[in-house]
Amino acid sequence: MPAPQPPCLNDLELPELTAYVAALGQPAFRAKQIYKWLHQKLVTDFAQMTDQPKALLARLAESAAIAAPVIVRRQQSRDGTVKYLLRLADGNCIETVLMHYRYGYSVCVSTQVGCAMGCRFCASTQAGRVRDLTAGEIAAEVYTVQRELWQRDAAARVSHIVLMGIGEPLHNYDNVLRFLRIISGAGGLNIGMRNISLSTCGLVPQIDRLAKENLQLTLSVSLHAPDDATRSAMMPVNDAFPLEQLIPACRRYQAATGRRISFEYAMVRGVNDSDDMARKLAALLKGMGAHVNLIPVNPVDGSPYSASDDANIRRFCARLQALGQNATVRRRLGADISAACGQLRRETAAAGPETIPETIS
Repeated sequence: MPAPQPPCLNDLELPELTAYVAALGQPAFRAKQIYKWLHQKLVTDFAQMTDQPKALLARLAESAAIAAPVIVRRQQSRDGTVKYLLRLADGNCIETVLMHYRYGYSVCVSTQVGCAMGCRFCASTQAGRVRDLTAGEIAAEVYTVQRELWQRDAAARVSHIVLMGIGEPLHNYDNVLRFLRIISGAGGLNIGMRNISLSTCGLVPQIDRLAKENLQLTLSVSLHAPDDATRSAMMPVNDAFPLEQLIPACRRYQAATGRRISFEYAMVRGVNDSDDMARKLAALLKGMGAHVNLIPVNPVDGSPYSASDDANIRRFCARLQALGQNATVRRRLGADISAACGQLRRETAAAGPETIPETIS
């Protein structure tokens, strides 16, 4: 049986960290200082906390941990997108992506090691779900990228977060909500909820649960087809939560939060990219005021799907707009660096652990 892991302080919200520090016989102000070191200064070693007593740092080093994933691979696209393969403390690997837009830097984070949802166009799910990430591990993805940005430019700052990497965020609900509180809190990086997007394949009970949180983030629903037969063929989750359940849940979410939902629609040649599909999609979403984000599906080994050509995607978009449905074609980033979610992790695992050095820059 493996030895129990020491508590990771990145996982603790400030009241919990205060209780942890108090149990060590330390005053409450120490917890605020340590929290700042972890979530603003982004240290990875207790010894870097220079305003703390050495005796306390020694105790922390013996009894606690800081989430500090190792960069195993770093691939940079011609468009500036950077994909990271990060190794966690237990040896598992995840992916994180840095994207540069006109409004600033955005980080796409993973929320699980692997995924249980089984979407047939996604590399993340092909080996199944291994485990959930903790809140501190998800935050550490952002912190790893932010530290790299600081090395190039001390003023550079991650301003937006997308929970759209490996894993289904709402399948790891409690850890994801804890992460959102930590990353948006004033004691941390203080990234506003309106600058955070959370993607789900459509877990209806969790969508209803999230609506009650009344967070001002953007909910992005992976739709990909406007009828159950096509969607179930692409996404097994539709068998559990078909469109007759999913779309009303999305309408309830919008009514409860006042936030417009974004629907992700991966354009697959000959499957969901016809004029008839555009008509069905516009009818399905009629009256919601939702946004449809059209995405050329990424090629994935073992997937039967290929991307629609650019001209057809533009025609599909124009058709939706003519039918009164707000839609845009997503700018495609990182196409030359294993862009599909989970692809870099899978390629590395297939190559075998002996091929993975400590770091690749």
